[in-house]
Amino acid sequence: MTLRAAVIGVGAMGRHHARVYRELDGVDLVGVADPSEENAAFVGGRYGVPTFADHVEMLETVRPDLVSVVVPTKLHLRVAGDAIDAGAGVLVEKPIAATADEGRALIERARAAGVVLTVGHIERFNPAVRALKERLDAGALGRIFVIRARRTGPFPARVRDVGVVVDLASHDLDIMRWLVGSPVERIHAETAQRIHTDHEDMVAGLLRFETGELGILDINWLTPTKVRELSVTGERGMFVANYLSQELTFYENVAADSHWERYGELQGVGEGNMTRLAIARREPLAAELDAFATAVRDGTPPVVRGEDGLAALALALAVVRAGREGTIIRPEDGLFGTAPDRGATVAADSDLDGGATPVAAAASSSGVSSAATAAAGSSATSASPAATEASGPAKVEEPS
Repeated sequence: MTLRAAVIGVGAMGRHHARVYRELDGVDLVGVADPSEENAAFVGGRYGVPTFADHVEMLETVRPDLVSVVVPTKLHLRVAGDAIDAGAGVLVEKPIAATADEGRALIERARAAGVVLTVGHIERFNPAVRALKERLDAGALGRIFVIRARRTGPFPARVRDVGVVVDLASHDLDIMRWLVGSPVERIHAETAQRIHTDHEDMVAGLLRFETGELGILDINWLTPTKVRELSVTGERGMFVANYLSQELTFYENVAADSHWERYGELQGVGEGNMTRLAIARREPLAAELDAFATAVRDGTPPVVRGEDGLAALALALAVVRAGREGTIIRPEDGLFGTAPDRGATVAADSDLDGGATPVAAAASSSGVSSAATAAAGSSATSASPAATEASGPAKVEEPS
């Protein structure tokens, strides 16, 4: 069965969605929509597909089976909702929406329509991270102590509607939650605004999970070089995943397996072998859209559910609030979702794990205070057309 795909918003990231759909087996790119005539003409001309200024007109004309929604966050509710109402499966780029209430509304709308809703947490599809999760689930590290995320780089002028926490830290909050498989117990953060005119552009955050693991966030838009790195330290050593190079390295703690118990007690942690693991590289976006198409075609739950996107947004809002108020945010503040579904994984060739469970309202009880809601930006307005995240066709950026 060949699926008909469309993209709404073909700016810096959306044009990559169009490219990948064009390259995927079993998928035809049938249309793109963008209020920027220049953007639409550039992508439509490159791939030979119809272009539209109005996304609703495109949905009615080409009737796609699946749609990528790659528009500013404040428009997610309206644009993704229109695609859901048209009967299409929807991948909405993260964050799922501008507020938790809007995220819940999208989840309920997709459930009522009986269509797939997934959120573009692309790092779950990075081969290095997938390999890391497989090894952690197999117990290769033993008990996990701490996960440290470092995600830094220059300021992206195109991002104006959210700050660095919602735009970047949400990646790492989702990954930490997915790897640990436990709800967050409390969050503390310090944020700063140095360049961005409206939002924070630097965060240092600390999370504690209910099962005892710590999560450390070092994320900013102020560093002149791009870094995307995740380290996981545990009983048997440390894994380091480089998102950009798709490399996974294991640093062994030789004391962990010492047969001389007293020596192990004295030594504590010892530096052992470093092993760089063989990883079959693949573009994460290609793996993500392939998995999305599989879920639509087979009627199976997506790898990243709407509830996962909602939980990541709730955690990001909690980080923003913790930094703004200088307080520790706890579950009783109503900002956290439940533990993630560990059954839905990505296997080779993006087949879904046979043990994946049906979509459940995992984060449907996650409330957001009025202060945290305000930190995420205003609600989408029906009067505003779907807009793109970047203007002009000349610059094609890699996904962040």
